[in-house]
Amino acid sequence: MTLIGSDAIAAIAEGQTSLGVEFGSTNIKACLIGPDHQVLATGSHGWENQFVDRVWTYSEEAIWTGLQDAVAKLMADVEKRHGVTLARIGALGFSAMMHGYLPFDAKGELLVPFRTWRNTNTDRAAAELTETLGFNFPHRWSASHLYQAILNGEAHVAELDFITTLAGFVHWRLTGRKVLGVGDASGVFPIDPATRRYDAGMLDRFGEMVAALRPGLDVAALLPDILIAGENAGTLTAEGARLLDPTGTLQPGAPVCPPEGDAGTGMVATNAVAPRTGNISAGTSIFAMVVLEKPLRAVHEELDIVTTPGGDLVAMVHCNNGASELGAWAGIFTEFAVRIGADADSDAAFGALFAAALDGDADGGGLIAYNYLAGEPITGLGEGRPLVVRTPGSRFTLANFMRTQLYAVFGTLSLGMNVLHGEGVKLDSMFAHGGMFRTAGVAQRLLAAAIGAPVSVGDTASEGGAWGIAVLAEYLRAGTGEPLGDYLARRVFADAKLDVAVPDPADVAGYGKWLTQYQAGLAIQKAAIMAIS
Repeated sequence: MTLIGSDAIAAIAEGQTSLGVEFGSTNIKACLIGPDHQVLATGSHGWENQFVDRVWTYSEEAIWTGLQDAVAKLMADVEKRHGVTLARIGALGFSAMMHGYLPFDAKGELLVPFRTWRNTNTDRAAAELTETLGFNFPHRWSASHLYQAILNGEAHVAELDFITTLAGFVHWRLTGRKVLGVGDASGVFPIDPATRRYDAGMLDRFGEMVAALRPGLDVAALLPDILIAGENAGTLTAEGARLLDPTGTLQPGAPVCPPEGDAGTGMVATNAVAPRTGNISAGTSIFAMVVLEKPLRAVHEELDIVTTPGGDLVAMVHCNNGASELGAWAGIFTEFAVRIGADADSDAAFGALFAAALDGDADGGGLIAYNYLAGEPITGLGEGRPLVVRTPGSRFTLANFMRTQLYAVFGTLSLGMNVLHGEGVKLDSMFAHGGMFRTAGVAQRLLAAAIGAPVSVGDTASEGGAWGIAVLAEYLRAGTGEPLGDYLARRVFADAKLDVAVPDPADVAGYGKWLTQYQAGLAIQKAAIMAIS
């Protein structure tokens, strides 16, 4: 039953709430839920990565000021909605974009600026680890970044004491514990599904590779410990409470769930933790998570093998480029509308442009678009050059332009999903979340055509991973002891309202034709990268 009025106020006042904060690529979102898992308040802070010395990064200052702003806005939202001050929290959790590299010395000082998942300058490390260990190591994985730093002979390696992810860093500072949830840890180093810990055999061989270059460096000792969803990952310290809320209103002492990656929280937010289900998260990047019934037969560079927050194997198709270019074009059209005196904000512009896409030809009218702002390992590109390409005979209309821009968000993803289909992986349903799915029935319908499976969107889609990590915090607070999948099905999603889009045959055929042109045109991307610096 949904809490309203005095029940919501009582839950807030008595600390029967759970707070989730997720550091996404463009927004830091905070979400407070009650024991019924319904949203009580939200807050957000916009931020952007910086390209500094040819490395995509966020500063430490941006991390903390962004966190504090998001939490302050959430606390103000609590006051506005419920007329009560948020001073006690029943449980909390932190999640963030996965992978990347945050190395620290023995004093806890960050040795080099945060290297995010978006960096693809780890070619040699990823290739050597994949070949030697017989497991696909993507460019963005923490182990790839670590090994590349060792191969490069970077000075900071001599001072290494600990490495972690963004979620692990925030959790460490707020609780004092150097841990990761198993889902986030699976983007650091491969997980053994039997033990739900780092694969011991691979870790030993990795240690030998490192020792050959840096004798005396104990690579296993650098990695965070692993916890499973539902395990206590520490409590909010007094120092941590001040980092969250410098006003001193929020009190310390709340239990904290294991820090997770945005992939795992997206799976929770869409109830996609059972075999033959999965989810797709679309933001700055776009990725699909498919829960496997059994391990894959072969190693595929297009696929990451990670886990759910409960430790079950997942095949992940991760594309560095998602909806950013689509958003940029929407911004251009919004600017045009303002210049001609139209009363249109960004939401209205998005709605109109998305609606236009449905009027486009199923094959995009002969237009091709590439949303590559950054490099894209799946298609073998080290950098990106956003492009729109057409022939003189293409049907160049707003409807076709927008349909093509939406197709471009899903193009690289489709290539990875085709590899899964080749492995015989079956899909009963996929759940989608992210801001581009707020416009009902558009991106969802085209995504169903792109992956050839039903796509569901729920009423929590706009809150996404922030709500997902809040649910994991509540899972800890509730302490039911039941498996995560059962908890979600029985306590969280039993009465969920879902909108399901089934692939339309005409859309499927049109998208297939468009994807063939898209693949052929990748040579244009390579030429553009060489020609335009």
